[in-house]
Amino acid sequence: MTWRRVCGLVATAAVVLAIAGSVIWFKGRERFERPGPLRAETIVNVPLGSGLDAIAMLLEKDGVIEDERIFRVGVRIVGKARSLKAGEYAFPAGVSMRDAMNVLASGATVVRRLTIAEGLTSREAVALIDAAEGLEGEVDTVPPEGSLLPETYHYRRGDSRQDIVKRMRVARDDMLSELWAVRAEKLPIKTPEEALVLASIVEKETGIPDERGLVAGVFVNRLRKGMRLQSDPTVTYGLTLGERPLGRNLTRNDLKKPTPYNTYVIDGLPPSPIANVGRAALEAVLNPVKTSYLYFVADGTGGHAFAKSLKEHNRNVAKWRKIKKAGSK
Repeated sequence: MTWRRVCGLVATAAVVLAIAGSVIWFKGRERFERPGPLRAETIVNVPLGSGLDAIAMLLEKDGVIEDERIFRVGVRIVGKARSLKAGEYAFPAGVSMRDAMNVLASGATVVRRLTIAEGLTSREAVALIDAAEGLEGEVDTVPPEGSLLPETYHYRRGDSRQDIVKRMRVARDDMLSELWAVRAEKLPIKTPEEALVLASIVEKETGIPDERGLVAGVFVNRLRKGMRLQSDPTVTYGLTLGERPLGRNLTRNDLKKPTPYNTYVIDGLPPSPIANVGRAALEAVLNPVKTSYLYFVADGTGGHAFAKSLKEHNRNVAKWRKIKKAGSK
């Protein structure tokens, strides 16, 4: 075989290999970039320290990609083998291998939400924190009543439960300082802590936004006149200390039972809040509606009937009792 013949064969083989390589690359690239097998959004948690091989196996196992080998090769060719980050990621339906790679390289992990509703006790709030999926560690101790700000908090998998509590306490402190600075003049409330106590009572008395300012106005009027607040939620808290639901209606004996929180028995405010307070309730207490009302009672619609005199109040109470009686039949 002549040298020219050998060179020709080598050249032909090189062309064939180049064509074959191009075909393989084209098909591999097409598979790397085409829509994948996912039928619905899927969340995958990539453990800390996972390398490309482990990530590829995990994605195939969870159905995000169809072939871990093509994923590995594609990621290496693109030059992002060391750019993939650990964390919890949401992959959309039909995500391609290339887009899955970009999701992992972005570091945009799933953001979770934890909502603490206004009026929950600290023990109830901690129970929600304990149950929140993705948080780690334990809450050291139940925080003091009223020290947390009810709000929706965002977090990522692996965040600390204790850090969430810290964020809630800092947020409450910031809110209290902000609103105390713009309070109305001549309130019968001497300290930010007293404002928090009264706001917690307003929080438990009504869940209707338009009523908060009016309920706060009633309590402010009673404090100014030296009248007892006579708030049922304070009686309940005195019996349970926020550790459990009362599980029954209050009785006449309950209203007479002396506790530091029973505002039918004590003068002025209880020694501490009876729940955690939202912004609206604290704003209502620090800038209450100006009113002549001194009393209120449930009206059967979810709201309250307000009165300026005891005589008028007693009529409203009688109406409420009739409604309760009819509802119990």
